[in-house]
Amino acid sequence: MVSSDVLLAGLRAAGEETRLRILALLSEGELSVSDLTDILGQSQPRISRHLKLLTEAGLVRRSREGAWAFFRLDETGAGGAFAASLAAWLDPRDPVLAADRERLSAVRMSRAEAAQGYFASVARDWDRLRSLHVPDEAVEAAVEAAAREGARGAFLDLGTGTGRMLERIAPTFGRAVGVDANHAMLAVARANLEKAGLSRVELRQGDIYALPFTRGSFDLVVIHQVLHFLDDPGRAVREAAAMLSPGGRLIVVDFAPHEMEFLRAEHAHRRLGFSKAQISGWFSEVGLNCDLSEEIKSAGGVSGQLTVMLWRGQDRRKPAEQSLRQTNLEVA
Repeated sequence: MVSSDVLLAGLRAAGEETRLRILALLSEGELSVSDLTDILGQSQPRISRHLKLLTEAGLVRRSREGAWAFFRLDETGAGGAFAASLAAWLDPRDPVLAADRERLSAVRMSRAEAAQGYFASVARDWDRLRSLHVPDEAVEAAVEAAAREGARGAFLDLGTGTGRMLERIAPTFGRAVGVDANHAMLAVARANLEKAGLSRVELRQGDIYALPFTRGSFDLVVIHQVLHFLDDPGRAVREAAAMLSPGGRLIVVDFAPHEMEFLRAEHAHRRLGFSKAQISGWFSEVGLNCDLSEEIKSAGGVSGQLTVMLWRGQDRRKPAEQSLRQTNLEVA
């Protein structure tokens, strides 16, 4: 159910051929202005004007990714629900819409090829680093197991990289968002998620120290192999904890302390691993109980030269305590 104001604004915004085609395309997933100009064969200023009207009406949501702007149906409001209903009513056999979908497929294929090219350029170093520790499959399985408990409303993946954790965990959550500072890696993630049929997962370019989300809006936050790249990992943990809803969980995966100094020079590692005392101390400072700390091993019991650890912290707040904790975090 929507109010008459929302309905009238939505009808006025959607009641034009190009804007209706845009809504149909965005119902398939997030797209940039460049994507839409390629698909619809119209100029960038014209597409931008249509998107502005749709955004102002609350049907579409805009997000920045460096110099790029991406658009999606606004799933957080009544306008987005109305837009999704309009798109669902459209006949998929309509020749204009069918042609739009064909061009959308071509755009996605181009994205995938660009992502593969980027990944090929870093594959040698990537594979060398992976050979030093337990296989990724074992890590992913451990994170998935640790994520099973608790609420399944919203999931936030910090430093999402190729989007692999989103692929494994997002299908069981109502909302899933991945954040990464690197535009090229987000392109890889976007292509991978589309290939996996998860085009409605949100991807955002953002600063792990200043996340663009409402405090307390996620039930699960994962920081997978990110902290060792940061100058101030404790600050990143504080920011991640601020995203948790009461009783929410924060999962951190990273290396145990080690002495492989070449990782600093060759792979930009700022920290050579973390101890349980460090992680549990950071958890305690932000009101989390460290209820799980484990070394991840392969099926054969091997961990590799680098030991991969998983820590899980659970928010110990009750709902009434949320506002007070948010204030304390902001002061800190």
